[in-house]
Amino acid sequence: MPAKAKTTVKGHEDYLAALSDDKRAALEKLGAMIRAAAPGAEECISYQLAAFRLNGKAFVAMGATAKHCAFYLMSTSVIDAFGSELATYDTSKGTIRFQSDKPLPAALVKKLVKARIAENGG
Repeated sequence: MPAKAKTTVKGHEDYLAALSDDKRAALEKLGAMIRAAAPGAEECISYQLAAFRLNGKAFVAMGATAKHCAFYLMSTSVIDAFGSELATYDTSKGTIRFQSDKPLPAALVKKLVKARIAENGG
């Protein structure tokens, strides 16, 4: 039996188009919050996820699986630094998982994005 062909995502629109309506809406909202907190960030694809980069470096990403949406901070130290504020979320290394009907609060996303920008050298 032939191997399944790997699809290549070319941009955020491609990534989001493949999602269910609820997950697409949740990630579009998250993307808007990221852009508001980091106006100079560029959209990109990193590890087949919808990501954002500054100064040529990816610093956050977002994605969805069958069971949840995720905000990838790409940083264990930022997750640790905001541990008390993230206590109600399912987290691991550099990831925060959430349900599409319970999005991350804008104020928290702003703090996390600003922390990642600072960690990456501004």
